This record gives sequence, structure tokens and C-alpha cells, in this order.
Amino acid sequence: MEKGMIYETDPWLAPYREAVDARHERILSCKQRISGDRPLSEAINNHLYYGLHRTGDGSWVFREWAPGATRIYLVGGFNNWKRTSSYALHPCGSGNWEITVPEMFLHHGDLYKLYVEWPGGGGERLPAYTTRAVQDPSTKIFCAQVWDPEEPYVWKHKSPGCRPHPFIYECHIGMSSEQEKVASFDDFRTGVLPRVAALGYDTIQIMALQEHPYYGSFGYQVSNFFALSSRFGTPEEFKRLVDEAHSRGISVVMDIVHSHSVDNEAEGLSRLDGSDDLYFYSGPQGHHPAWGSRCFDYGKDEVKYFLLSNCKYWMEEYHVDGFRFDGVTSMIYWDHGLGKDFVGYDRYFDGGVDENAVTYLGLANMLIHELNPSAFTIAEDVSGMAGLAAPFEAGGVGFDFRMAMGIADHWIKWIKERSDEQWSPGEIWYELTNKRADEKTISYAECHDQALVGDKTLIFRLMDKEMYFSMNTGSRNLIVDRGIALHKLIRLVTAATAGDGYLNFMGNEFGHPEWIDFPREGNGWSFKYARRQWSLSEPDYLRYKYLQNFDSDMVRLLKEEGVLEERPSLLRADEEKKILIFKRKNYIFAFNFHCEGSFADYGFAAPGGEYEVVLDSDEKKYDGFSRINLHERHATTDSSLYLYLPSRCALVLKRL
Repeated sequence: MEKGMIYETDPWLAPYREAVDARHERILSCKQRISGDRPLSEAINNHLYYGLHRTGDGSWVFREWAPGATRIYLVGGFNNWKRTSSYALHPCGSGNWEITVPEMFLHHGDLYKLYVEWPGGGGERLPAYTTRAVQDPSTKIFCAQVWDPEEPYVWKHKSPGCRPHPFIYECHIGMSSEQEKVASFDDFRTGVLPRVAALGYDTIQIMALQEHPYYGSFGYQVSNFFALSSRFGTPEEFKRLVDEAHSRGISVVMDIVHSHSVDNEAEGLSRLDGSDDLYFYSGPQGHHPAWGSRCFDYGKDEVKYFLLSNCKYWMEEYHVDGFRFDGVTSMIYWDHGLGKDFVGYDRYFDGGVDENAVTYLGLANMLIHELNPSAFTIAEDVSGMAGLAAPFEAGGVGFDFRMAMGIADHWIKWIKERSDEQWSPGEIWYELTNKRADEKTISYAECHDQALVGDKTLIFRLMDKEMYFSMNTGSRNLIVDRGIALHKLIRLVTAATAGDGYLNFMGNEFGHPEWIDFPREGNGWSFKYARRQWSLSEPDYLRYKYLQNFDSDMVRLLKEEGVLEERPSLLRADEEKKILIFKRKNYIFAFNFHCEGSFADYGFAAPGGEYEVVLDSDEKKYDGFSRINLHERHATTDSSLYLYLPSRCALVLKRL
């Protein structure tokens, strides 16, 4: 192994050198077995072989992997959904089945399924590689659909390129409209995408793109991995959305679910050929005890090919710029990390790790970066597994970023369990900056998790029911004043200390009220809380607008000035006065978390020079009290800077 390995840069990893090397060699060996000396991307093409495809003469060929099947029929409107010999697939070796259908019998928009027979039973199934699945509005039954439009979408714009420090707007297409409905790709493209661009975010991270039978699962119970969710529109409409995002300089990251699969047999992969372990681990290990879903057997070559081809398909077909891999912790530990405290490196290399899953993730990252060197990947992992987001060449798994998931948890803890007087600037600094030096992270104060029913957004934790009565600028309310001030401070200190990127869930930039509750039996199938009330952020007489103003100016400052390009360094953590001050690049960030104390001529050591205030959370346009003058200049005296720091206020100063 060459110098610069993760166990050389992190002395705590030195005792695990052999385990790190073995993991590295395991991934390398698997790659060699799959593609030899060729790039991995040349060997991964299952999506071009399986499923339904046109042949050179215009006819159709369909293939499925189902080694447990005894007979398979193609059924649909073209044969009145009957099992007939003329539509029977024939075995072609290695568990594969195939049929060729003349062009005249299948047309764009036709519905179809498989009828699979196995020893002792049989049933209708959707093809594993189907790229289009639609639900009947009355029966709620899903079918595969032939998708072959006469005029394929023509791409017009290139990807914006590399994102070393992404500012991510996490979003869900269906709940992106203010209307009580399932919003479409076109709704999002025309209504939300311009808003994202205006706010200054350079990346959208889209949830729930893979087809899922239950809308309320937020897209995390996937049935058809290659199918774009038809409830939001057509493939061409999604391509148009991605293309327009690229035209605005916005990257598109897909929230991809490879951690598990829905348990449904009629729609998903479960018992596709009658066997319980076709794509999944056999026995209890193949069933997720908390999610009620199926767990992939990452050690099986056919599963690795299926999932790797899935990554390639989404990149090539829809031009996505990267992936956020959901549920990585659940993937890489045999116990899914449930009820486990990750307090020591032993957990990352003991027998509790599913090395098959780690190998798959290493291959996935290798493939994605081969296909597009500018693409980026993000791991959602709560365990902090060392090396997960380190380069493969250094002994890591190869993710570009990992979610700094503990930060959101700490904000909840501080707000929920402590009075303002008990907040510790030193602890805030430590928890927001305690990141591995060899890995890049995405920080966030809250994401979609904190907005779901059963949890609370930050704004609701800070204000609770007072939000319903005092978000009008004409009414003064101490609880709302506190909430407005802390909402700005929390977001700024989280973004300004971010390792390498920052994330916000849509609507939270203006303190969207209430929770997210998808239509379900318990709420009368209502869409009331499965939408975004954008109109609240528009009027001058509501305070939401001013929170949005602050978020936009904060993002633009940090992004356009490249503030995240350098590590932050602490200048002062004053526990008595609740003041936190740090430097990053040519900027000083000064926070006063004190609930009532304002401090004049507060001095602290700072690099010599003249400074100008470029962002003040207390400005009127951010619903503040305008207690200082924007663009006021300050010069160091005897290597110290002296500032007026009002209570619950944050200042950003630029060194001139």
C-alpha cells in the first residue's frame, strides 16, 4: 500500500492497518473479477441486457433473471392478460429467460406484466429492470409500461461540473406545490427551480425518484429501482427539469435507495421467481426488523450487477450529477446499527460489519467517478465509519462526502433539554467542527427528518404554538423574537463551520410552519401537510420573508466568497458571555448567544488589519432590531479587534 493511507494520517487507525488493507484488497479483487483490466464502467451493463428493449430490426426482446422459475409468460393488453404459448419466455442459460416479440404487438404506452410459475405456485410480477411502472387510479395496481416515445428528449445543456463545496437544497417533487396535490416535475421546474436559483443554492438533492408503491414512505420503500416514479410525470418531463437545472448552473443529486427494498411481491423484487433469496439474504438476515423491508445480498454477483447497473442507468439516462446513498449504516452492519453506540474503532472492523456491502459501496463509488469525474457521492451514515468518505486510493470506500448527522441531533438536544443560559459556545464549536480531517462532510441544522410527523422543525421547537399567532410583523412576542433570532444564528453557525458543504430542506429557509404528514388513512388521506406554503414567504407583513432574506444572503456570501475553502479556526469561546468567534478565510464570524447581554467594545485577538461588517443578523431586512450599522469598519488595535455584540446577534466581518 502506498503512503498517505488513512491509517497513516489517523494514528487511531494504526492498529487496524491489516483490516484496512484487507478491505481495500477485497474491493480491488472484486473489481478485477468483474472487469479485469478494463474500467469497471465498461463491464456494468445489465440494464442494457435485461428488461424490454428494441432490437435492430424494430422488434422487441425481453429478458429476466429468474433461476427459480419453471415457466414465465409475458401478459398484457396485447394478449388479454392471458398466459399463452406464443408469449412464453424460454430459458437461455444461467437462470435467464428471454422472448422476442414482433414490433406490431407492442406499442408505446402498453401495459404488461410477467406471470411467473415456480414449483408449487405462481403469480404476476413486475420485471426487475422495468424502467416504467404506472398505477391504476381506481384499482391501485401497478403495471409495467412500454415507454418508447416517437420523439426522445434532446439534451441542451451540460452539467455544471465539479462541486467541491455544494450548497444543497433538499427537495421532494410531490410535496413541492402549495396546492393540496401530488406536484409534478413540471410544477417543480416552473415553480420551485427559479426559487432555488434565486436563493443561491447550487445543488438540488431530489428525494423519492425511484418508483415506490406507498407515497407516504417518502420514497424510501422502493419497488422498481430503474423506474422513475410515474406519479410525478414522464421521463421526458424529468429530463427537462434536469436540463433546466443545468442551464441555471444547478447540479442534480439523486437520493438513491440501495439499502433495502420494499417487501411487496406484486410490485417489487420479493419472491420474484418464488424463492425468498433471489436478490436478498436468506432467512432473517434478508428482512429488516425495523423497516419491514427486504435486505439485499451484496455478496451475490447478480445483486452487485443489478445495483451497479442502476447507478449507471440513472447517470446515463437522466444525467444526474451524483447520488446521496440512503441508509448506509443499515447496509454496512449486520444488525443495521440498531440500538448500537459507535464508541470506538473496533465497531468498524469487527465481525459486525457486512463486508459484502462495504465492497459494493466501494465499487459503486469507483463506477460513478469513472462515468463522470465531476460527479459526487454522499453517504448517509450515523456510525462515523472511518474511511467511508476517504479516497479509495488512501484505503477508503470512496464517498466524496458524508452527512454530518450528529449536528442536527445536537441542535435538538440543546433546544429541547437546556435553557438558553446553559448553552455552551465551546461545546457548540466542538460539535460543529469535530470532523475527520481526511473526510469531507455536509453540515445541516435540519433536513427532511426533522420535519416529519413525530418530530419538529427547529422553528417549531423554538416557537411552538406562538407561530400561529405572532408571525405578523405588527405583533411583538418575546418567544417569536427569540425564535427568529436563534433560527438565524443556528443556520449561520452551522453553515459557517461546515466541513465542505451545507444542506437545507425546502421551505426551512423561511421557517416553514408545521410538519410533513403524507396522505394516509389516519389523516383521511389529506394533502394539507404534504405541501409547501411558499406564499407565506412573500408578504412584507409576515416574518417568514425576512428569514428567507437572511438565508439567501448567508448562502450567497459563503458560496461566492469561497469561505468553505479553508478550515475554520477558533478565536474565542466565552462561556460566561455566551460568545463564539472564529475565523475562516478572510472572514471573522462573531456570535452572541446571550439571551439578554449586549457587549460594547468586546475585544478579542484577531489578525491585524481593517474589517468591514458584511452580514448582520440583526438587520431590519432580517426582522432584526438594527442595533449596529452595516458596512461599519473596524481596525485592529494591538492585535485585537473590538466590536459591539448585541444579544442574540451574529456578525460577519471581512478583512479588507
